[in-house]
Amino acid sequence: MKEINLTTKISVYLLDECTEAEKKLIERAKQATKNAYARYSNFKVGAALLLENGEIITGNNQENAAYPSGLCAERTAVFFANANYPDRKIVALAVAACSNGKFTKEVITPCGACRQVLLEVEARYKTPMKILMYSEEGIYVVDSIKDLLPLSFGDAMLTPRVSPDTISH
Repeated sequence: MKEINLTTKISVYLLDECTEAEKKLIERAKQATKNAYARYSNFKVGAALLLENGEIITGNNQENAAYPSGLCAERTAVFFANANYPDRKIVALAVAACSNGKFTKEVITPCGACRQVLLEVEARYKTPMKILMYSEEGIYVVDSIKDLLPLSFGDAMLTPRVSPDTISH
């Protein structure tokens, strides 16, 4: 039997240990929670993306009575950025969440579907994206979505690997 050990580096910061640019991005994610439409869960999530030109794009979760029809904050922001700024790399993402008017004490992380979309963004722009996950207790920071999705599914898996000699004529 063979064993594979995977290691993820997560830096943990207090807000005052972040750079001014990181603080601004986190603040924008926190502000974005105010416009979330979370009528059913009352769990409001905000995301803020930093584009390579310094512009910040925000998004928030949008719920629906038919739960699968809603959309997470991270994907709302990413899809807006890709639709409106398709040539601008996304270099960082901050995520924050609040419930009942208070920001979470536990770090909020992107869900599995958002992780897959963020992986595609990194592949699209060939650039890792720093991810800052906010809580009142501290901020988790990873240098790439690959740190949160180490055994990921990507475009290389969609390319057929058929040897020419296995094709029958």
